[in-house]
Amino acid sequence: MTTEKAEIGLIGLGVMGANLALNIAEKGQKIAVFNRTTARTTAFVEQAGDLAGMIVPCETIEALAEAIRPPRPIIVMVQAGSAVDEQIAHLKPVLSANDIIIDAGNANFHDTVRRTKELENTGLTFIGMGVSGGEEGARNGPSIMVGGTEDSYRRVEPTLTAISAKFDGEACSAWLGTDGAGHFVKTIHNGIEYADMQMIAEVYGVLRDGLGMQAKEIGAVFERWNKGRLNSFLIEITAKVLGADDPKTGKPIVDMILDRAGQKGTGKWSAIEAQTLGVPATAIEAAVAARVISSLRDERLAAERAYGPAATGTISRDIIDDLELALFAGKIAAYAQGFAVMSTASREFNWNLPLPTIAKIWRAGCIIRSQFLGTIAEAFGKDAGVANLLMAPAFIEMMKGASPSLRRVVAISAEAGLPMPALGSALAYFDGYRQGRGTSNVIQAQRDFFGAHGFERMDEPGAHHGPWGSGA
Repeated sequence: MTTEKAEIGLIGLGVMGANLALNIAEKGQKIAVFNRTTARTTAFVEQAGDLAGMIVPCETIEALAEAIRPPRPIIVMVQAGSAVDEQIAHLKPVLSANDIIIDAGNANFHDTVRRTKELENTGLTFIGMGVSGGEEGARNGPSIMVGGTEDSYRRVEPTLTAISAKFDGEACSAWLGTDGAGHFVKTIHNGIEYADMQMIAEVYGVLRDGLGMQAKEIGAVFERWNKGRLNSFLIEITAKVLGADDPKTGKPIVDMILDRAGQKGTGKWSAIEAQTLGVPATAIEAAVAARVISSLRDERLAAERAYGPAATGTISRDIIDDLELALFAGKIAAYAQGFAVMSTASREFNWNLPLPTIAKIWRAGCIIRSQFLGTIAEAFGKDAGVANLLMAPAFIEMMKGASPSLRRVVAISAEAGLPMPALGSALAYFDGYRQGRGTSNVIQAQRDFFGAHGFERMDEPGAHHGPWGSGA
């Protein structure tokens, strides 16, 4: 039995924690593990096979701390919220100066900022680490978004680089800024994910209800799209789920799944932070709202009985090419909104978020990996003054080519009564962003009329008031 210290520790051997630990061990990094239930720790090591020799099972927090080479980094993989605070409280008495607590769950970045401040005078450092890729990513290579002190990141950088996904040999892991930067970027990643998934669902709805296509036929369409401009993880898995059969009934499994979507909060956090920062993220907001509407299944069924169903089977198959381009345009708008939120947050919280690097580490491992993330990295890398992705030359050309299809798809779907919350919001966002003379002058006049809020004039500076109530 070797007495060599582990390079890193991990608390919480649930699905994500266990797979992350196996990934670390497989990359040649010795890891000490602890779980509140000792039986799970024992079972984990027994099932680790050839990797068991790289794993140090610990029955107590004290033993875990003792097993790691200082300064000791310990990954906490427990449910977000109070459970993380409880683990920090347990760790503080057994750790020493410069040891590192790493929260790798889906934490609210405000909690990460708070925890960082609470540990400031203890000698301990805190890392908030976003991990994307789900169970498979944790095991075989996730995208990793790190926030904390740069010194603490350098201590764990070799381990994170080793276990992360790779794109053309580049590690999809990076230090993004202090305190909550990593968890904030992961939150926005998930917001874009919500929008992307909702847009795919809306296009699926047109193919299923508007064109009357069956699941496998729709899956073949997505499979074809994945070979072109829409190449991405979510398009790829959509084709696969639509092609899968239910072992119990032999029917397409997707037709047996209840149309009620769940959510764990990160999409909602994205929308809240965007609104707090004053950045429009309408596609993300629409996707969150659509999941809420999906949960109202009994009400939806009653409403369909009251108003009648949509005009299904009435759309021509000529729309299929437009659907591909509409989805492409909507996806661009969602990414543009997400990056705009991150850009504003970077200034607000003094993070100096490296937007090109974020795009690069999303190219593999994460749920929203997509073929145009390299183009996004180039857009922000070449011209740091780009205010919005929609103003990057490459994306101007893409949107000029794809936005007419988005407009047609939204219009045709509206006529047929097929909901397009995210794609419709993406179109409205695009149209609002490109409209040089908008309509908010009327809103300013209204605000001045009922609240004397004042307005700016086009012909002279300063605050002005209208002639309301003067008889003019």
